[in-house]
Amino acid sequence: MATIERHVTKQVVAMDAITPCREAAKVMRDKKIGAIAVREAGRIVGIVTERDLVARVMASGDGGAMPIGEAMRTDLPKVALNATEVETTEMMRTQYTRHLLVEEGGNVVGIISMRDVIQLMLDDKQFLIEQLQTYIDGR
Repeated sequence: MATIERHVTKQVVAMDAITPCREAAKVMRDKKIGAIAVREAGRIVGIVTERDLVARVMASGDGGAMPIGEAMRTDLPKVALNATEVETTEMMRTQYTRHLLVEEGGNVVGIISMRDVIQLMLDDKQFLIEQLQTYIDGR
């Protein structure tokens, strides 16, 4: 079973915890991403997602001035770089999230989204189809 390693986004977009949610939302829009890592003292401590911005900021009546450190989910687990697609999707399912920080050796090394995991699954299925086709054709 494939690991998530080759589908992890290692160029993590991160902003300081004091950054207003409005700025984070603009970066998400401009970069066409659904989550931004949150930094405190130069270290990634969590992520804020589109869903967080809706549920914790907009729904509370805040106009976007709230710092992303207050809007981020603090209980979000991290997934290991060598986790499988099944382990990753199960964690996303049980934790009600579409984004996970990826760690190796206790350090955040990337982020993975549900879209990334779906692409990994599709790639694996395509490889299997091609192998079966080769077998059937006798090549």
